[in-house]
Amino acid sequence: MTGKLYLIPTPLSDCNLDWIIPAAVKQSIQQLRYFIVEQPKTARRFLKQIECKYPLQDIHMGVLNVHTRTNELETLMQPLLAGHDMGLLSEAGCPAIADPGSNLVRLAHHKQIKIIPLTGPSSILLALMASGLNGQRFCFHGYLPIDRNARIQAITVLEKQSGKQDQTQIFIETPYRNQNLFDLLVKTCRDDTDLCLAMQLTSVEERVITRSIKQWKLKQPDFQKIPAIFLLHANR
Repeated sequence: MTGKLYLIPTPLSDCNLDWIIPAAVKQSIQQLRYFIVEQPKTARRFLKQIECKYPLQDIHMGVLNVHTRTNELETLMQPLLAGHDMGLLSEAGCPAIADPGSNLVRLAHHKQIKIIPLTGPSSILLALMASGLNGQRFCFHGYLPIDRNARIQAITVLEKQSGKQDQTQIFIETPYRNQNLFDLLVKTCRDDTDLCLAMQLTSVEERVITRSIKQWKLKQPDFQKIPAIFLLHANR
């Protein structure tokens, strides 16, 4: 009999865990001894805050990140195949969403392992909720191209698609490139297109601001090196 794979959400920022992680979720995590994590150091800090039942030195951690090869996944899930329950932790937010854990979850399905997603913060959905943009039709694109010309082309395509389908376009960027992406959005998009910046979600510095491109041109944000989600919606 195989174990169960728990998909464990983690905080997006330094905050009160009681506000972010429900008590029932904490109880589920506290009982686990086996984990698959992105970064052991931050995972240990999170498990210490959760007050796990087992001492940290008795907890087993396998590492799954962008460098993990597909043929290593089955080795990572050996405790599951041996009958032990395991937790999959993302570095921040929900596992397998803009996160390398999705391949492991897919393999777990192939192995007929029960998957249990736990409740917690998703930066993508929190940003969409607070944006005021269309929550009925939306698409998450991850990172846009780094090359300037390819990025401008991608922005143009997304804006046209948004207007045609009445769809909110959601994407992210490495914090130190926030300003570069913002500048291209302002230069490329129509004045009446809406742009939301959802910054430092769940932290005391949280800001979610939706303005038209025309309005953003008059008052630009200061969010260099700050975690942010970009949401774009073009008027028809």
